[in-house]
Amino acid sequence: MDISLLLILLLALGIIVSGILLLKQSARKFDLTDEQLADIKKRNKAFDEEEKERDGS
Repeated sequence: MDISLLLILLLALGIIVSGILLLKQSARKFDLTDEQLADIKKRNKAFDEEEKERDGS
């Protein structure tokens, strides 16, 4: 195996691994209140009902 090919493979692998680690580090969880969760569930239920009406028509 040529040394330049090996260097390119190591560089590509390093870029991929560093990208994954950066995404993992920057990911954060949402701290939602109970009221916000209730609003989201209500909105999702309304969207599901609209979708059922459209599919049924």
